[in-house]
Amino acid sequence: MCGILGTVNRPFGHEVLDLLSHRGPDDSGIHSKSVGDHLLTLGQRRLAIQDLSSAGHQPMWTSGQRHGIIFNGEIYNHAELRQRILSVPYRGHSDTETLLHVFAQRGMEWLDQLNGIFAFGFVDVGSRKLFLARDPFGVKPIYYWTDNKSLVFSSELRALRTLVDDSLETSHLAELLRLRYLPAPDTLFKNIRKVRPGHVIEIDLNGPNLSHREYPFAQRANTQAPVKTQVEVVREYGRVVEQAVKRQLLSDVPVGILLSGGIDSALVASLAQKHANHRMQAFTVGFTDAHSTEDEILDARDTARIVGLDHHEVRIGFAEFLDMLPRIAEIVEEPLATTSVVPMFFVSSLASKFGKVVLSGQGADEALGGYRRYQAELLHARLPGFALALLKKIAPLLKVRYDAVLRGLESLGELEDIRRFEQTYSVFNKSQILKLTGHHENRATERIQYFYNLLGCAALPTSVQRMTSLDLRMNLSDDLLLYTDKLTMHHSLECRVPLLDLELVRFVESLPIQHRVGLFRTKIVHRKFAASVLPWSIIRRKKKGFLSPTAKWFKKSGALREILLQGNSHFSSYFDLCEVDRILREHASGINRERQIFLLLNVYYWMSENARRSRRPAFSGMSMHI
Repeated sequence: MCGILGTVNRPFGHEVLDLLSHRGPDDSGIHSKSVGDHLLTLGQRRLAIQDLSSAGHQPMWTSGQRHGIIFNGEIYNHAELRQRILSVPYRGHSDTETLLHVFAQRGMEWLDQLNGIFAFGFVDVGSRKLFLARDPFGVKPIYYWTDNKSLVFSSELRALRTLVDDSLETSHLAELLRLRYLPAPDTLFKNIRKVRPGHVIEIDLNGPNLSHREYPFAQRANTQAPVKTQVEVVREYGRVVEQAVKRQLLSDVPVGILLSGGIDSALVASLAQKHANHRMQAFTVGFTDAHSTEDEILDARDTARIVGLDHHEVRIGFAEFLDMLPRIAEIVEEPLATTSVVPMFFVSSLASKFGKVVLSGQGADEALGGYRRYQAELLHARLPGFALALLKKIAPLLKVRYDAVLRGLESLGELEDIRRFEQTYSVFNKSQILKLTGHHENRATERIQYFYNLLGCAALPTSVQRMTSLDLRMNLSDDLLLYTDKLTMHHSLECRVPLLDLELVRFVESLPIQHRVGLFRTKIVHRKFAASVLPWSIIRRKKKGFLSPTAKWFKKSGALREILLQGNSHFSSYFDLCEVDRILREHASGINRERQIFLLLNVYYWMSENARRSRRPAFSGMSMHI
């Protein structure tokens, strides 16, 4: 797990690369090489987890320096891939070295066989091609910028933005307010892009000008598995999920676990401890106030006792939440409406004191239908057309005070998939966005449509399958997984997601929907297998979710008003403060607006940080700003 930085025709030194030192405190390297008419510079900061020796040093090159790579991530099946690459004198046992030779011999054709989390830059000097790629579920981010004369790519925006300058794109801001996050390839900048999950950016270095193209490598969901009995499905699911957890224990350093009070992390913890060669350390975050609906420490403490883990915990309150939010927004680099970013910062900080690697339980809800929105989709399929039409008319008139319920009711009235999904995902509706910013939102539909078409969603038999397929490649990658990567890696900590193991997700997506989710039933096969491994005291716990108690905290609106309603802020240049004030007052009156407020706070701090960073001079002796 590492931080990577690469450029074409924009050389850099260690003072820039070291902006990623938190991602890789163990080693660093920079290598420049002429490729045709262009100067390629590759840099990497290493967090040593597999092969702790110098044989894992990056940038890594083949013996004749025809092929080179900088790699961030873990490939869990790399040992099997080595056996298929012949006549290679390996120097060590790192997965980076495996990838280097796989790509040198096979090119990008084996990308869909990599079971892991990854973002990399790979160069073929002979063909004068540079490849950037991101894993199928987008666990590892990679950003890039090009003007066709030069190129910069990086794990994080901070290093990239030292080498190029860019300005805010208002259409992307409106898209963010709509969806709560920015799906790749969009960022809040005009010209900086993210590589889409499961995609490759191929840069042609032949000739004086750079050209690039994007194409997918991720496979579509497999829906052709034969129907089996429930007993057989549960047995096979158990085998696959146990293999996934065992596979992701691959490490030359101890592995810990981020433990909530729920089934998902408890199951991962139980299977991991079964196969680990050490007593595992578990880490949980809670809250100083008594919030029974959010605090999971007591439940997690009980799970750790049952599974046999050493348990560590940290608690935070509203003061810590608000004090750390500017710093957290700076670390995450992209504004989000997901309030769990703050507790993730604190639990990552705690875990980093004990090791370099943790497992988490993320991904099961998207793959197996664990969220309320999937229940709404099942209900939508059962309601007659006249009822749906009536709901569409009356939903805005209902005095619903809980945001998620209102969005669910409004979305039920939409007959067309894309529009209904967009409504379900939304934080602000289009009218609110126009009032807040003066801009129309017109990009969210296009971004959802892209993956809807790519994944062949129209051919999937149910709308729940279509939605889960999208969520696995969009909502996860650029929201939950994005902040998890940024916050854990800020603390030099690698976070792995066994429930997003490639073989496991392929198996889950092959199952008929009745094994995954039903009306008033969620994660069916997952729960049934978990019941064979975990005691009933864990299985019967009510789902809490990894949340912050912001619904209550944000009613203390005095501090929020002092932040958001400043008339001389950069935020005030883009937002109508009267509309912002209305949102704060609505929440104080009991109408839940916590997601809207949290997103606005993140945008506020992003704009403040962006303005501060734009005022910084370029590094001495370098002409790198545009």
